[in-house]
Amino acid sequence: MAACTEQSAPAGASTSAGAGNASNAGPSGPPSASLLSAPEPQVKPLLDQQKVNDAVAQLDGLVRGAMESTGVPGIAVAVVYRDQVVYSKGFGVRESGRPETVDADTVFQLASVSKPLASTVAAVAVGRKAISWTDPVISHTPGFALKDPFVTRNATAADLLSHQGGLRTGAGDLLEDLGFDQSYILSRLNQEPLDSFRASYNYSNFGYTAGAQAVADAMNMAWADLAEEVLFKPLGMTSTSYRHADYQKASNRALIHVPAGNKTWVAKYSRDADAEAPAGGASSSVNDLARWIRLQLANGSFEGKEVVAPDALGVTHVPHAVSGPPSTPAARTRFYGLGWNVSYDDHARLSLGHSGAFNLGAATAVSLLPGEQLGIVALTNGRPQGIPEAICAAFFDTAQNGAPTVDWFGFTAGVFQKIDESEKPKVDYSKAPAQPKAQRGNDFYVGRYANSYYGPLNVAVESGVLTFELGPAGSTTKFPLKHFDGDTFSFESIGENGNGLAGAIFAPAGDGAPGAPGSSPGAASSVRLDFYDQTGLGTFTRG
Repeated sequence: MAACTEQSAPAGASTSAGAGNASNAGPSGPPSASLLSAPEPQVKPLLDQQKVNDAVAQLDGLVRGAMESTGVPGIAVAVVYRDQVVYSKGFGVRESGRPETVDADTVFQLASVSKPLASTVAAVAVGRKAISWTDPVISHTPGFALKDPFVTRNATAADLLSHQGGLRTGAGDLLEDLGFDQSYILSRLNQEPLDSFRASYNYSNFGYTAGAQAVADAMNMAWADLAEEVLFKPLGMTSTSYRHADYQKASNRALIHVPAGNKTWVAKYSRDADAEAPAGGASSSVNDLARWIRLQLANGSFEGKEVVAPDALGVTHVPHAVSGPPSTPAARTRFYGLGWNVSYDDHARLSLGHSGAFNLGAATAVSLLPGEQLGIVALTNGRPQGIPEAICAAFFDTAQNGAPTVDWFGFTAGVFQKIDESEKPKVDYSKAPAQPKAQRGNDFYVGRYANSYYGPLNVAVESGVLTFELGPAGSTTKFPLKHFDGDTFSFESIGENGNGLAGAIFAPAGDGAPGAPGSSPGAASSVRLDFYDQTGLGTFTRG
């Protein structure tokens, strides 16, 4: 704008103060009182207290409608407006079939809503000059390594907290499902293939965890202790923790549930996310999270006191990576900041948000409109079906328009159904071939197989059933094998990413498969587990 002013000014005309006045001139020259001297840096607030109050008044109905249509056991919601908690309430029960009710202090597992909490902790460390967003991770965590030495040397905390380190989506997640701890998983990331460094976006829990761990190392504290010391205590978030043990000890906690049909739910699983704590291991209540939302909307201050340096926190709120390129020229681009989804709504307002999803039974969401000083958080104790996302979207829609203009529950349910469909196995092992080939004798398959990523795999016969055993020493999991076709067997996948039956494909020596030198021609030289081979690391070699 300044360059244009200078170029268009007549010779000898002033381009300083006079140019600023000229920008207000109408067609005949005199300034117009209706014109601004420059464009507004952001959209002025479109909401007011009455609009927010009207939307809050409809929240009970929104939540109860969601519970009636899905049967989800429990929901808690809180809303912050202009630094005030204007709504905080629980609905339903903590555990299906039991009478204990959910309230605003009930502790839920947050899943990936842990990520924006974690980037807030990191911003505290950056504000205190213990680390900068552009410090190489390896300068604080010497053991950090990825497959490409250049990326290992140069990847920063900001790269990893914005999912731009190159790790594929889900890298390390299957190790967690098997029970491996954080140290083991982070030490194996150097075997994972990489996409383009800083030129790709892949949502990676353990890449994010490695970035947060560098922050903890820079502060010389364990991650859970650091978060408690610099964020939870200053904000009075007494029910919030990154330790799974603290969640388990909470007397007022919501158990996680999966659907059991006909709008019924069952608390079938436990989900310990300590291995990826910064990315998915936090637990909290909506009353606690309302305090954190107040901090976010107040640019790092809480009740008049600075907790996070505004400049450091601001870096987490701006786009760092394109997470959703526009599908058409008129569509809006979606971005990822540091632990936040960053977008701009149909009124050009900055929107910050994040969802959390445990397939084993938790769904959460937080949404902020910083320019409106408005935020909402919704927590549920049921497998993801789009419920908390719909509550947040419907609330903002109602605040703006007086009532929802979109069937948000139908829309988000459809999105999550598509996700579920996309994650189904490529081979349906529940349908045996019409004329399957016979399997060989069990001795062909029995033995010990090695893999540098997953560790050893042992195949044995137990009570006449062929099984394999895999996982951390002293805490392995046994998988019964069922014959499918020839040297291919099926087994049930497990954990957060389990998606039904998977395949174990044994290969004989000399069949183009890797094997130990001198492998017996009467024994399989390797076995490939297709469920664990998503990035090419799922072949185990006899030896």
